[in-house]
Amino acid sequence: MTRALIPAFAAVLLIAACDRQTVNPPTEPAAPIATPEAAPPAPKPPGVGTVMPGAGPASFVGRWAGNLAWCANTGGAHQPVILTPLRFEGYENSCAITSLEQVVDGYEVTLACQAEGGASRERVRLSVQDDVLRLTWLNRNEAVLLLRRCPAAPVVDEGQPAG
Repeated sequence: MTRALIPAFAAVLLIAACDRQTVNPPTEPAAPIATPEAAPPAPKPPGVGTVMPGAGPASFVGRWAGNLAWCANTGGAHQPVILTPLRFEGYENSCAITSLEQVVDGYEVTLACQAEGGASRERVRLSVQDDVLRLTWLNRNEAVLLLRRCPAAPVVDEGQPAG
């Protein structure tokens, strides 16, 4: 009787060992590991927090101009500023958003910029209300620039003229 149980018990151990060695396919991510290090951070006070680059708010993402007539321009000093969660692109400057922190009235960002052959770092507060973006240059005596959101470009079907 004992001899009959040994092969069955060995088969169960073999199946269990195989199960531990399986790897999830690339299309199915592994389940998260529950460790103290993987625990979510403690909640921040209301209205304050840190956001990782690339995960920023949609409120400031878009094309912005000092005058709505400039929205159609694709070159020159009177062209829109383009903001993404990772970039701040303007006339003769190109900036990476290297940090993004939520504050009570918007977001404070650090920009690493290349402009006219030089590199600089800027701190800017971005506050959006309706379709107005208020840019406050924190390291330029808190100079303020108001920009308006450019309307979305009309969608054009391939082969069909806009209009």
